[in-house]
Amino acid sequence: MFVLVAVASRHGSTREIGDVVAEVLRGDGFEAVVMDPDDVEDLTAYDAVVLGSSVYVGRWAASARALVDRLAGGPADRPIWLFSSGPVGNPPAPGGDPEEVPALLTRLGARGHRTFAGRLDKGGLALAERAVVSLVQAQQGDFRVWKDVEDWAASIAHDLHAEEIRRLRFVR
Repeated sequence: MFVLVAVASRHGSTREIGDVVAEVLRGDGFEAVVMDPDDVEDLTAYDAVVLGSSVYVGRWAASARALVDRLAGGPADRPIWLFSSGPVGNPPAPGGDPEEVPALLTRLGARGHRTFAGRLDKGGLALAERAVVSLVQAQQGDFRVWKDVEDWAASIAHDLHAEEIRRLRFVR
């Protein structure tokens, strides 16, 4: 199975989560490629999709939302999972999933969504981003829990193996 891991990442933190997801999938026998959503032109080569986005001011990145539009028009038999990254601090804030996630899940018929804590390096932010971070008093640091990412990716691999078995039974 060939899996697309498409990740919209503004400063690289969410991309690193996507890289770990792909690494776990590869370790479980799948072919996985990590791409920016803007670079995905054709989805026909992929048997499954994991789509992730950084979340700023409660919203997914525009490139991830545009890929959702392209995926929503494709075949419904392709398994899709979603993830978000953005909450920072201890405990991570804001809590919960971004508001648009339920609609994304419904539009895509996605099998699930997971929100992961993010990383905030104030030194790498543009002026407007620093103003927002200051306004919400976001904590600087890396709050990602890699074991959570690996476990989630392993659950996707488990589901994909089950999907392969179902397809083999269907072919016979």
